[in-house]
Amino acid sequence: MTAISTQVLIVGGGPIGMTMAALLAKRGVDVLVVEADEGYCSGSRATCVSRRSLEIMGWAGAEAPMMEKSLPWSDGRSFYKDREVLHFHMPADSTQRFAPMVNIQQYYVEEFAHKAYGGSVLWHTRLTTLVQSEGGVVAQVVAADGKKTPIHADWVVAADGGKSTVREQLGLKLEGMQYDGRYVIVDIKQKTKRPTERLAWFDPPSNPGSTILMHRQPDDVWRIDYQLQDGEDPDEAIKPENVLPRVQSHLSMIGEDEPWEPIWISIYNAKCLTLPSYRKDRVFFAGDAAHLVPIFGVRGLNSGFDDAGNLAWKLALVVQGKAEDKLLDSYSIERVHATHENLRYGAKSTEFMSPPHYGFSLMRQAALRLSTVDKAVSSLINPRQSLPIEYVGSPLNVTEHSGMPAPEAILDKASTSTPLNLTHLSHYFGDTFTLLQLVDLDGGAIKPHPLVRMIALKKLDAPQVYERYADKGACVLVRPDGYIAARWASAREVNLDMAFSKMGVINE
Repeated sequence: MTAISTQVLIVGGGPIGMTMAALLAKRGVDVLVVEADEGYCSGSRATCVSRRSLEIMGWAGAEAPMMEKSLPWSDGRSFYKDREVLHFHMPADSTQRFAPMVNIQQYYVEEFAHKAYGGSVLWHTRLTTLVQSEGGVVAQVVAADGKKTPIHADWVVAADGGKSTVREQLGLKLEGMQYDGRYVIVDIKQKTKRPTERLAWFDPPSNPGSTILMHRQPDDVWRIDYQLQDGEDPDEAIKPENVLPRVQSHLSMIGEDEPWEPIWISIYNAKCLTLPSYRKDRVFFAGDAAHLVPIFGVRGLNSGFDDAGNLAWKLALVVQGKAEDKLLDSYSIERVHATHENLRYGAKSTEFMSPPHYGFSLMRQAALRLSTVDKAVSSLINPRQSLPIEYVGSPLNVTEHSGMPAPEAILDKASTSTPLNLTHLSHYFGDTFTLLQLVDLDGGAIKPHPLVRMIALKKLDAPQVYERYADKGACVLVRPDGYIAARWASAREVNLDMAFSKMGVINE
């Protein structure tokens, strides 16, 4: 057996593993990906990708194919029986780099992230054992032909899904709760002229007593989720002879009369589960290997992208000797906090979409009926879509009230002396620290720093930046993942050496 050595081994070649690999590789880290499947996933998995996730994929180098293939949306509609009771609109305008949300099949996300990574992937190869030591990790993998290979890695990122082998090898268990309500997930191919929106029906005439969700996807694909009734046998429920009539009934009700064919049928039930820590010595957990979040509000895949965006820059700095080990501890602190927030919102959405007992069912019925006569009640039906979460109490928050994600703002191309000719602030994030100086508030001199990109902005050239940042101080230090680490009222107060010392980043 010929051993392989790498700085970072990523177990799992799904969207999070591939995105993590691309982010690390772009920072010059030696990466190897091991994936048990022989290629990209098939069928219906995650479908909604948020603006924040698109930013992270942009930093990984997958922006162009994602934008070309995906279907953007910002609106959602909910119906009680056959009556619309909610129309929500997520903030979106032409100045923003990305739509609030796009729909795209997960296998495309995996493909685009893989191509952006461009490095080594051992397909059809399973991890069988994993042993840690003070100096690194030894993983044993086996290929489809039975060939065994030991892999020596300095660090391991486990992105191997809800049934994580790495988690099992380390004796770790997810904690939390699982809901009994089940949904059948059906992908069908059918042409439609409907706009791309999030659509939901409660107790529709087509399927009385059920809840139905619909999302348009590329390639003329509808993603349809419908709730099973209590007592329905899930094995029987996913048989085509039971699925297709229910789908046809709903399509007929909403006037979708083009020919269609099923391409995927599966079943799902919501889980609110997480590891208490996403770090175990030299192993880190990300995506479903770390947490399982309900699909309602589309926080599952998107929280995994935030895991990748959070960990990649920290791990790269430590691998390259530019940061102390304590920087890596902040990954688990911040992302476990974010997961608890996601689970809190996800649980609320799940309890409405799939009531766990009679009390919740009664409350949902009351809210739906009231929403037909009082629009103020409609907010109770809103699924509260995924949003970036502020890292309250993070050890990386250098000054008070920092830690919030940097909002996107557009730059006039003449506002900075950069040769990159970029227009959106988020283009500057992803690779290094950025110090924004709003010179109209304070134009004092700031000493250049080797770890920081300096951007001085005038209000005349970048009014949106001032609108969104002026209340945060004249000088704002933004982390590589777009989160604010520190802010100061004036250039005179800026202390970058102190900020990096607190974060564990080594000044060059």
